[in-house]
Amino acid sequence: MQALNEHIAKDGFRLRGTQMSRIDGFSDVVFGFALTLLVVSLDVPKTYAEFHNMLLGFFPFFICFVFLIMLWWGHFRFFRRYGLHDTATIVINAFLLFTILFYVYPLKFLFYVASGHVGPGVFTSPNQPREMMIVYGFGFSAIYFTFAALNFNAWRQRFHLRLNPLETTLTLSFMWDNIGIACVGLLCCAVARLLPPQEAGNAGWFFFAIPIVRTVRGFIGRRYIRRAEARTTPQDRLPLPHQM
Repeated sequence: MQALNEHIAKDGFRLRGTQMSRIDGFSDVVFGFALTLLVVSLDVPKTYAEFHNMLLGFFPFFICFVFLIMLWWGHFRFFRRYGLHDTATIVINAFLLFTILFYVYPLKFLFYVASGHVGPGVFTSPNQPREMMIVYGFGFSAIYFTFAALNFNAWRQRFHLRLNPLETTLTLSFMWDNIGIACVGLLCCAVARLLPPQEAGNAGWFFFAIPIVRTVRGFIGRRYIRRAEARTTPQDRLPLPHQM
């Protein structure tokens, strides 16, 4: 755990949530339950055909697993950085967990379709692939807008949290990073709506724009972070009372 804390704090952010809280514990249970829902099969295969079908579900399961671990890591970093337990944080966190649980099955279904391991008759209307992409895009955006809301709530309490100039700028940087990723999901929805119904699945390719968005935002944000580092005095970098 100490190694994880040191990794999170390598950008100079002083951690305020170094101990496990009830919010952390409850959230970890929800993430664990979401991963359980992604399990390829609860039954041991009894024939090779069943075994083969289980293997076909490995790739969608792997992608969904990685995505949920990324969300868990972002959640873990936030609560280690700020250690917030106020009402607004609890409400926003509850909405985040609700959204993750609700979109577990749509996420799994999407990657089953994308991997081509579906039989005929999955879609009974030409508009259903479009609806699938729009539902997924909105869910994806809702998750990252919620992360942005968590960071905005932390920035709003910057004086209470005693954030120094560097930490304040980093908090805004984290917020805009999540907003940028969320906007990619909205772009996917818009493209899926504009494309012909039978081509709506191609809107998913726009999610590959996320590294571009993060690179551009990171390039712009680094200038503000360097200025904030210059304004942060040695006294502002002193350990917090609980770290001493």
